[in-house]
Amino acid sequence: MKRILVFSLTLGIVSISVIAQNKPTVNKPATKLAAGTNGKAVYVKYCLSCHQADGGGVQNMNPPLSGSSYVVGDKVRIIGIVLNGFNQGVEINGQTYTNAMPSFNYLRDKDVADVLTYIRSHFTNKADAVRTSDVTSIRSGANNH
Repeated sequence: MKRILVFSLTLGIVSISVIAQNKPTVNKPATKLAAGTNGKAVYVKYCLSCHQADGGGVQNMNPPLSGSSYVVGDKVRIIGIVLNGFNQGVEINGQTYTNAMPSFNYLRDKDVADVLTYIRSHFTNKADAVRTSDVTSIRSGANNH
């Protein structure tokens, strides 16, 4: 009786293990997770010192990324700013910001897309993603307007 119980228990464990191993893997949106992780890493490395951890910027110097039409608006404009820099005074939410932003055109298209997607979906922002192909198009001049 003891042998039958041990055998049944062992058979059940082996069956569960085999079923779990043969279970098809669901293709989770790993690319979205990877893009978010990479976007945050790019933000921390290149953007945080000026735009701060909360995306709030620095008064009269570096504009906030939170709730800014520059961030959640036209993708072409924000991609262009990252690739070409920005050297104009700008008014955002009633505040004027005058610090020049350098070009980050040395970043890979994927990194630009990931960081912009991160920014457009964080700091209270709710805008759609920026694709690598969007950045490639802007960089090549195919989407200039």
